[in-house]
Amino acid sequence: MSKLSPRVQETAPGVYFVEGPASNWIVVRDHSGFMLIDSGYPADRELVLGSIRELGLEPPEAKAVLITHGHVDHTGSAAYFSEAFGTPVLCSPEELAHVQGREKHQVTFGQVLVRAWRPRVFRWMLHVIKAKALQAQPATRAEAWDAHRLRNLPGAPEAVLLPGHTPGNAAILLPASGAIAVGDSFVTGHPISRTAGPQMLHRMYHSDTAAALAATTRLDSVRASVILPGHGPALHMPLAEALAELRSQ
Repeated sequence: MSKLSPRVQETAPGVYFVEGPASNWIVVRDHSGFMLIDSGYPADRELVLGSIRELGLEPPEAKAVLITHGHVDHTGSAAYFSEAFGTPVLCSPEELAHVQGREKHQVTFGQVLVRAWRPRVFRWMLHVIKAKALQAQPATRAEAWDAHRLRNLPGAPEAVLLPGHTPGNAAILLPASGAIAVGDSFVTGHPISRTAGPQMLHRMYHSDTAAALAATTRLDSVRASVILPGHGPALHMPLAEALAELRSQ
């Protein structure tokens, strides 16, 4: 394998975290093959495919694409993998209608427009448009995961349901590696944020802001030391410490 590019980091054995232009994704590999967690914006497709090939893997051989939640900056290549390669796209049962496009739990244009006078929001809005968010295609063939199906995927992932950001938002724990993909349950940075480190996204991004924060208590009993957010850099610290920092804000 050639030296990895700065965007692709092996944050734990067999767990590769990729910082996209504005949204992240993860490649997980073991002896059984590999899978993808989230998939960036629609315009990130070539970056997603390139990050897989950089690891010496072939995109059609992905065992699954797991989706933490159905926002377009996480499902951008899911429909492509499903239609082009027949890759199973899996999400929580509570998120299935969202991922399939039968429901919508997304920040609205109006919510963004009233804040667009702020330079950071305006720049983020321009990126969203360039990232083809408005042309995103739902993964209509997506399926709901269950514990048995997850256990048989690379990394033997476990799902932790964290409703609030969206109704079926979930974190994905990789027990053997001590890593957890938290999606947007909390992040470590965002284009419209002025701070770095564990933090909640701006309230306009959540279906239910109070529920999103309350749901993080479901992570209190989870042991992990590598935190992989949907936005911002990976963290190498105990999950309990990250949660304490999050709640101190």
